[in-house]
Amino acid sequence: MTFSVVAYDAGSWGIAVASKFLAVGAVVPWGRAGAGAVATQAMANLSYGPDGLELLACGASADHAVAQLTGTDDERDHRQVGMVDAQGRGATFTGGSCLDWAGGQAGDGFAIQGNILAGPHVMAAMADAWRESAGEPFERRLVAALAAGDQAGGDRRGRQSAALRVWREGAAYGGILDIAIDLRVDDHQSPVAELTRLLDLHELYFGKPAPESLLPLEGDLAAEVATHLQNLGYPTAEGVADALNTWASTENFEERLIPGKLDPVILTQLRHQAAETTPTDGPPTR
Repeated sequence: MTFSVVAYDAGSWGIAVASKFLAVGAVVPWGRAGAGAVATQAMANLSYGPDGLELLACGASADHAVAQLTGTDDERDHRQVGMVDAQGRGATFTGGSCLDWAGGQAGDGFAIQGNILAGPHVMAAMADAWRESAGEPFERRLVAALAAGDQAGGDRRGRQSAALRVWREGAAYGGILDIAIDLRVDDHQSPVAELTRLLDLHELYFGKPAPESLLPLEGDLAAEVATHLQNLGYPTAEGVADALNTWASTENFEERLIPGKLDPVILTQLRHQAAETTPTDGPPTR
C-alpha cells in the first residue's frame, strides 16, 4: 500500500514516501544522522524503525540490519523494509506474502520498495529518476524519485498521503538537532504534488543563499529597502539593517539574513509584499 525511496548523499540521509494510507509519514520513515535511515511498510512493524537505527548506529551494514530484523520476526512474510546505512549502502526486503505487486531495488546510496503497486515499472521509474538526478539537491532527488513512481502508477488503490524527511547533523532550525526536513501531507487528493509545494516553501523560508548571489546592502539598494520597510510600517531610524531584521523575523525569513548583505530571495519577497500592502502605522504583531 506504499512506495518509498530511502537514500544517502554527502552526509544526508532521507526518505520520501507516498501511500493510499492516512498520514504515512507517521509510520514509515525513520532516520538518524550518522547512522542511517529505515522505511518500514506493508504490514509495517514499527519496531523496525528504532531497532534498525540502533543496529545501524552500532556499525551494522544495511544488509545485516535487514537480515537481523526480519530473521527474528515471525510475520516477516508480510513485511517490507528498506534501509541505507552510515556509509550509504542500500538494502531492501519484501516478504513473500506482501500484496501484489510488491518488490524493490537497492544500490549504492539508495533502497526503493513498494507494495500494492501498479507494477514493477513503478520501481524502475523511481530508480531511474534517482540516478538521473545526481548532482541535484538531495531533497529534490528524493521527491523526484517519488514523483516518478507516482506518475508511473504508484499505489494502484489511489493516492492519499506523502512525506519527506531528511536528517543531517545540526541541520534543524536553530542548528541543534539533526532533522533537516520534516514535511507531511496527511490527506490530500494529490499528495506528491502537495509535498513538492511544501518543499518549495521550505526552501523559501529555510534555504541558504549562495554566497555569490548576495547583494551589498548599500547605496541605491539600501535606499530602496528602506522605502519598502517604511511603507510596511518598519521605521528605519535605527538603521536599515535593524528594520530589515525586524521585518524578516516577523515574516520568518531570519534564516536568510546575512549581515551587511541582502539575499535576492529576501529582496523579491520584500518587493512583492510592499507592492501588495498599503502603508501602515507599524508592523504586525508577531
